[in-house]
Amino acid sequence: MKKFEKLALGLFVAVALFGLASCSDDDNDSPAQMSLYQKLGGTTKVSDPNNPGQMIEKGRLSYRSVVDSTIVLIVADIVAGSEGNLGAHFAPIVGEVVGGNTTNVAVLSKNLTDFFSANTGGGATNTYSGLNMVAAHDPAQNPRMGVKSTNADYTKFIGYVGQAAGLNGVTDTGIINEVVAVLESLRDPIVQDPN
Repeated sequence: MKKFEKLALGLFVAVALFGLASCSDDDNDSPAQMSLYQKLGGTTKVSDPNNPGQMIEKGRLSYRSVVDSTIVLIVADIVAGSEGNLGAHFAPIVGEVVGGNTTNVAVLSKNLTDFFSANTGGGATNTYSGLNMVAAHDPAQNPRMGVKSTNADYTKFIGYVGQAAGLNGVTDTGIINEVVAVLESLRDPIVQDPN
């Protein structure tokens, strides 16, 4: 993948994740020793803008912000009929939303937020109980996935993440590079169509 595409993807994820906080107040480790979750805000609790009266960890809020921005960007391209959009992948979910059911979009957001929070140092308060990456991205095992992903599709997804990160103010290249590394580590189980 080109460096620009990696940067764009990383930026997308990082912006959303990092937009609210650059590091946790409760973590005294040096930046080199901190987990990505800690760098994105850690376990410090803040008010949840989506749920008045409730608190959320800064790291989780950062991830959720990027995930939600990514979903909005993907859906906007699908609705606009943009060339190379990921509509075929998300057709089952888009069909549900058009039919008036937005519950599964919320489930998708929660699952992605859980996955990234749990796997980047979110600790015991962040767990992921969804499908493994192979099953989640195989339409034969997950009827909510429209088609298998190609390398080009995944690179496009990384670009959406980079855009979302930018929209959320993520500019730290170290964090962006870590996000890109996490996303690249998932390429093999997610990309299941060799074309």
